[in-house]
Amino acid sequence: MSTGYQIYDPNGMYFLTFSVVDWVDVFSRKIYRDTLLDSLKYCISEKQLMVYGYVTMSNHMHVILRSENEKLFNIIRDFKKFTAKRY
Repeated sequence: MSTGYQIYDPNGMYFLTFSVVDWVDVFSRKIYRDTLLDSLKYCISEKQLMVYGYVTMSNHMHVILRSENEKLFNIIRDFKKFTAKRY
């Protein structure tokens, strides 16, 4: 279990950073960056995730998001799972 930051308010707005293990420059390749963005689009359309802004860097992603219908930590879990199983 993570001992870092926790999501206490499931309906709150959060600034999150998703990083690649060992900070490898994965998202500099279009195919992997598109996979990340497809995962984000999936969560927006299927999980009603509300994204207020995002930026992708070569080895991490920053997002400002919230969810009204489903618990945010469940959406984040599904986002990571969808992304990891793509390739």
